[in-house]
Amino acid sequence: MSDHPEGGMPQELGDWRRTDMCGRLNARDTGREVVLMGWVSRVRDLGQLVFVELRDITGEIQVVFDADDHPGLWSEAKGWRGEYVVGVRGVVADRAPEAVNPDSPTGSVEVHPAEIRLLNPAETTPFYIRDDIGVEEGLRLRYRYLDLRRGEMRQNLVLRDRANRAVRDYLSDAGFLEVETPYLTRSTPEGARDYLVPTRGRRGEFYALPQSPQLFKQLLMISGLDRYYQLVRCFRDEDLRADRQPEFTQIDIEMSFVGEEEVQALTEGLLAHLFGELWGVEVPTPFPRMAYAEAMERYGTDKPDLRYGLELCDVSEAVADSAFRVFSSAIAAGGVVK
Repeated sequence: MSDHPEGGMPQELGDWRRTDMCGRLNARDTGREVVLMGWVSRVRDLGQLVFVELRDITGEIQVVFDADDHPGLWSEAKGWRGEYVVGVRGVVADRAPEAVNPDSPTGSVEVHPAEIRLLNPAETTPFYIRDDIGVEEGLRLRYRYLDLRRGEMRQNLVLRDRANRAVRDYLSDAGFLEVETPYLTRSTPEGARDYLVPTRGRRGEFYALPQSPQLFKQLLMISGLDRYYQLVRCFRDEDLRADRQPEFTQIDIEMSFVGEEEVQALTEGLLAHLFGELWGVEVPTPFPRMAYAEAMERYGTDKPDLRYGLELCDVSEAVADSAFRVFSSAIAAGGVVK
């Protein structure tokens, strides 16, 4: 952002207050006056008409400036650029039939402004704020606040929020209590190295960030809190790998007076609930189950991918007399060839 980019001086918000979110307007709002605030996603200047795509966290809405209706607003909007922060007060109207965009949730309506405010102009961004462009990751991370404006990144955060709420709803209905436990604790003898945090009050002593809330789990179980859960941060000072982060979030569920079947049924129900809430996919339960011995016998791994059906075949009989010693010697020693 800049104090003096082209496009005019910023105005105060004043007594304006947002009444609606951009991405939630539809045909039911036609004829209603709204106050919208957000970022300019795109400006299309067609001469007497200027189309502005206004964006907030919920999506985009088209704002139409007509030189014949409001020449002052039309002239000001012509100077708007991408990522300007603006406010618009206007009326929701139906788009012309030929202008309807069926691919957009707000594609059947547009806003005809009666008043606008430039809240904050912006300099040209180092990359377009769109999903359909390839941007080098280092540049995206350098300008993370811009990258998070893209719809793809925004939807990742929205999905995470919905998932967290779905987990909490499911476990609450199942009789679980959400309990927070401290981040600063003593070091515990677990598999990974602890992150250490020096304490100012006791020179030479440290707190440890928990690899998991293990000590507190035990305290809570012994105290009689027999069903609790956390969406908890865990910290492990380990070398990074493709599937390992120094900090991560886990769903930690603790139960007393149960066996394997109850734990499996709860977990399967939680996963089915998540897929239903997030994507509308019905996941049948109980899940297929397979003993370790059967998995190794049929697939040669304890985590088989059942989508492909590529099971191992015993060809010992066919290659018993093979001149290929690797096969024939294995069979002679009592082994099998698969």
